[in-house]
Amino acid sequence: MKKVWLNRYPADVPTEINPDRYQSLVDMFEQSVARYADQPAFVNMGEVMTFRKLEERSRAFAAYLQQGLGLKKGDRVALMMPNLLQYPVALFGILRAGMIVVNVNPLYTPRELEHQLNDSGASAIVIVSNFAHTLEKVVDKTAVQHVILTRMGDQLSTAKGTVVNFVVKYIKRLVPKYHLPDAISFRSALHNGYRMQYVKPELVPEDLAFLQYTGGTTGVAKGAMLTHRNMLANLEQVNATYGPLLHPGKELVVTALPLYHIFALTINCLLFIELGGQNLLITNPRDIPGLVKELAKYPFTAIT
Repeated sequence: MKKVWLNRYPADVPTEINPDRYQSLVDMFEQSVARYADQPAFVNMGEVMTFRKLEERSRAFAAYLQQGLGLKKGDRVALMMPNLLQYPVALFGILRAGMIVVNVNPLYTPRELEHQLNDSGASAIVIVSNFAHTLEKVVDKTAVQHVILTRMGDQLSTAKGTVVNFVVKYIKRLVPKYHLPDAISFRSALHNGYRMQYVKPELVPEDLAFLQYTGGTTGVAKGAMLTHRNMLANLEQVNATYGPLLHPGKELVVTALPLYHIFALTINCLLFIELGGQNLLITNPRDIPGLVKELAKYPFTAIT
């Protein structure tokens, strides 16, 4: 078959990619955090997390999943939160433990959440306290055995985090009452994980990395099975197309789109990790005045 579409490719875009440049997303991540260790990886609410800190925290979280909770390679771990520093820590912790990420829209109704947790077979969930009341209504109807609970300011400095958590809960009243007595705090998980041994799993490109759910607009949401090779191939495609425009180690992307959606997950999170870029996380993009203030503070080079 004649590949007529290649005639439309710009001259500097290759016609073939190599999806096997890395063995897994973990391989890509570990090479990037070593290469760009002291550069900022994520910024949120004025707090900077370097690639080195991301490596250390995600390693601790992976160790806690393995040793503290006894989860195994291939177990499903749900991730339900907006754009916060906790997201990349948990995301790469799950992947580094050899487990499968199940991204969950935090705006889900109890019915939608119950369906996704049961359909995915998630045995654990990492969730921000603002939406814990939704989980409380359905958790007993699922196979979830471990709930890891975080608050908005838990990855900020002690002083700033205390203020943010107080304002979010008591001033803005954004945390409805909930009762999850067996939940583990995200801070405790990291604290304990630092003292536990991380065991790097043997991953092959065909291992599942994500169960990424559709929007459910034409019926119930369906989980797309995305392997490490699937996601790496996507990264190579984007790199092939936009690589000439991007400068490794020098980009700053504004992430207003939620990372739990596949576009921002692939482009903003994974691609800019591979490029050594800085990622400005916007927790509430609907707050337009707040978004504009953030844009004015940073010399960003890309935005979604």
